[in-house]
Amino acid sequence: MITQPYNFGDICGKLAFCFNERLRRDIRESRYDEIAYAQQLLDNGKSVKPGMEKFFGSDGRLLTARLRNAEEFDGFSCIFTTARLSTEEMVRLYFDKDLVEKAFQSLKGIIKLQPIRHWLYNRVITHVFICYLAYLLLSLLRLRPKRLQMSPVEAIRELESLYKVYMRDSRKGFKLTRLVALSKKQEEILKTIDKRLISAM
Repeated sequence: MITQPYNFGDICGKLAFCFNERLRRDIRESRYDEIAYAQQLLDNGKSVKPGMEKFFGSDGRLLTARLRNAEEFDGFSCIFTTARLSTEEMVRLYFDKDLVEKAFQSLKGIIKLQPIRHWLYNRVITHVFICYLAYLLLSLLRLRPKRLQMSPVEAIRELESLYKVYMRDSRKGFKLTRLVALSKKQEEILKTIDKRLISAM
């Protein structure tokens, strides 16, 4: 793996280039199977799967130059992160299939992405955005397991009772904002994520 500093617009981070020989082999074997099947279809005068026609000429011959171009980056991956992670941590977090599967479980479970009871476009977008923020919080808690003596899901459930009250009197121009009193556990969780959250509230 090769890493280097990289800026994505105004976002500063680190870019890693990875190569996986097994992944390259799997991708190529899958592509060759697809090409072999597409060749049979063409020989029988049938249409091929969308995306496979680019590998064949008008006469049905395999265009080897295009195949080689498609193979150029097989097995290569790029990982970009803004977190201060070691190379090993970047690879583990990116390729951990269990983490990806748990992401979908979280969106359907603890974060409750479904069911959506909204039909207006703006409300649906807002609901999904809130779910995204909730999963971001879950991910941050997962990155700090040593500091927090509870699982990320337990921490999310602990924060469910946390809310802020906004009051406004438009006639007198009076505004009041109050945060419900934090429990010790809630305060510990917020400090674990980012100490600045306490002062911001």
